[in-house]
Amino acid sequence: MPRVLLLHTGGTLGMAGGRPSALRPAAFFKTLRKRAPELFQLADIELELFSNLDSSEMQPELWSRMAAHLHRRLPDFDGAVVTHGTDTLAYTASALSFMLRNPPCPVVLTGSQRPLGEIRSDARLNLIDAVLSALQGPREVTICFDSHLYRGNRTRKVKVAEYDAFESPNFPVLGTLGVDATFEKGLPSRGPFRLHEKLDPRVFLLKVYPGLDPALPLQLLPHVKGLVVEAYGAGNVPIAPELGRSLLPLFVQARERGVPVLVVSQAYRNGVDLTLYESGAKALAEGAVGGADMTPSAALVKLMQGLAEHPRGGEALARFLRTPVVGELSVGRPTVPPPEKQRRRPARVGRVG
Repeated sequence: MPRVLLLHTGGTLGMAGGRPSALRPAAFFKTLRKRAPELFQLADIELELFSNLDSSEMQPELWSRMAAHLHRRLPDFDGAVVTHGTDTLAYTASALSFMLRNPPCPVVLTGSQRPLGEIRSDARLNLIDAVLSALQGPREVTICFDSHLYRGNRTRKVKVAEYDAFESPNFPVLGTLGVDATFEKGLPSRGPFRLHEKLDPRVFLLKVYPGLDPALPLQLLPHVKGLVVEAYGAGNVPIAPELGRSLLPLFVQARERGVPVLVVSQAYRNGVDLTLYESGAKALAEGAVGGADMTPSAALVKLMQGLAEHPRGGEALARFLRTPVVGELSVGRPTVPPPEKQRRRPARVGRVG
């Protein structure tokens, strides 16, 4: 019988019916066996408690510990499922995708909108689908939710009170779990399984908005090692000096201080092209790096890892940021079906357990 590691980190899935109280670990495992006995028919599941946190408490140091733990344990299993709260699920999936390079088996993150112990919970089906995806899906870090499998670093939480809480706006789904379970091949193997657990969390995510006083982010520069700018559209920011809120000095001073700037888009679909408009071109001339169609969460984690692995910055860091590492960005303009068609995309038929 195949073996699956189920690593519990906390979140709504493991909470008691009287939210927001959380179950004790032993009680969660007991509830799991009672409410989802089918899991143990699919595989020999080994349950482990990593943490029992609301996912809003997730931090980079916990990502590093989690990645190191999974790096030790994955070679002994045919797949792994990580249960996690939905609020920071996309951040953790992005982090693990960069930290666990070429995993020997699928690593599937899942959670739920309602606790496992509730009658109308989505947790049971999400867990069953996640275990099946861990046995048959691609060997990379993914998110399984509402019967769809997404590349972890391409996923965004888009809903709070509906079961289809996640989407992958710039990349097709990797699996659909309906009457039949179908999966794509995923990332190709690129060498041995490696751990890249080091992160430098001294980064800041700046969302550009009308009325932003440039003095505020300028005051931040001495206190950060990297900056992700969530710009308008294709990477636009205000630069007109006569209006008094030009962000060009931010890019200039960041370059002078050696603070790398990674630009992503506030737009949900497509991505950044800093050569398209004047403001983007001026940011590019000051050393900013365009993040293409990376999600803000993937860009943030990638910059953390880039700073840790390329502490001197310069061209080595810039090249790392603009180059696809684990499928987190598209080369050129992304051309994928709209979300409603992504979720019905035909896929390679896999084995149904």
